[in-house]
Amino acid sequence: MILISACLAGLECRYDGGDNKIPEILKLVKEKKAILVCPEQLGGMATPRLPCEIIDGDGEDVLNNQAKVVNKSGEDVSMFFIKGAQETLKIAKIYGAKTAILKKRSPSCGSRIIYDGSFSGKKKIGDGVTVALLKREGIDVLDEENFETTIK
Repeated sequence: MILISACLAGLECRYDGGDNKIPEILKLVKEKKAILVCPEQLGGMATPRLPCEIIDGDGEDVLNNQAKVVNKSGEDVSMFFIKGAQETLKIAKIYGAKTAILKKRSPSCGSRIIYDGSFSGKKKIGDGVTVALLKREGIDVLDEENFETTIK
């Protein structure tokens, strides 16, 4: 079973209430090869919600209480992101997922590159909170741009 960011399958759970639907990813769900997750909703955040970014580090640093996730108003929302990551990991374990396809650049789901915390569109190297936790547990994390060569 593959974990997939729900927004990539067309669920309207992005911060702005939209989705990032990709037909090839939706096909994996329809073929019962994937289970959908939205770590931010699993963590208790509403949709829509203010945009959030990680400041002073990345997801691993958030998990280690060395950085935080803040919304555009400056409110610390790290607890929601940590809870969402933990709930996502529980789902991965229940289904025996070894691979995840998650939304790039997200403070939860971003793999390798995330926004830099300035809300200016600038990016930095790092993983989102959920990605950091999944990688700790040995789950391979892909994004919507690099999944096709790995998942058949």
